[in-house]
Amino acid sequence: MNKPETTRDEADAIAALFIRHPLWEDALAMLLGTAMVALGITLYSQAGLLTGGTVGLAFLLKYWLGWPFGLVFFGLNLPFYALALWRMGLSFTLRTFCAVALVSLLAELTPQWIAFAHLNPLYGALFGGFAMGLGLLMLFRHKASLGGVNILALYLQSRFDLRAGKVQMGIDVLIVLGAVLIVPLDKVALSILGAVALNMVLAINHRAGRYMGVS
Repeated sequence: MNKPETTRDEADAIAALFIRHPLWEDALAMLLGTAMVALGITLYSQAGLLTGGTVGLAFLLKYWLGWPFGLVFFGLNLPFYALALWRMGLSFTLRTFCAVALVSLLAELTPQWIAFAHLNPLYGALFGGFAMGLGLLMLFRHKASLGGVNILALYLQSRFDLRAGKVQMGIDVLIVLGAVLIVPLDKVALSILGAVALNMVLAINHRAGRYMGVS
């Protein structure tokens, strides 16, 4: 007798998952997501670490040439917008552009707002990775990314059903390993640990079909 009612309740619950995010939710998620990524970047910079993707490349240029992280990160992403526009659409591209611009800005401002008298490098690697992973997860779930490898990973997931987290993890590890000529080996080892922490957040939580909210 109760079966039709249970089925109706389940249908209502499933339908609720597909409710479109209002604009203010997308904007808040973008602000919080980019702030979390900027916090992770600040932890990594303080500890002398780096990560993968375009963020990692920006770190390498910062450490090697002394260039400002935010400006380098913004510039490195410019070539990837063509792929985003072609394969992911105008809305995704615009959201990604805004997210990259916000991270570039907040990565320069956050060290002016917080300072660390002491930061254990292991803590910085793990919790910096977790912070960036959570920030990326927010952006992914609201149809944005941080450009570069993120765009490639999301495209491969949508086109070939390859998990974005696993794709990004493989590329990130390669980039971090390429840093041995610039960063001390102990920092490289911690950076690899941080990259694993970051991508574990994505691999566990960002799976096709797990999250049905739309933007």
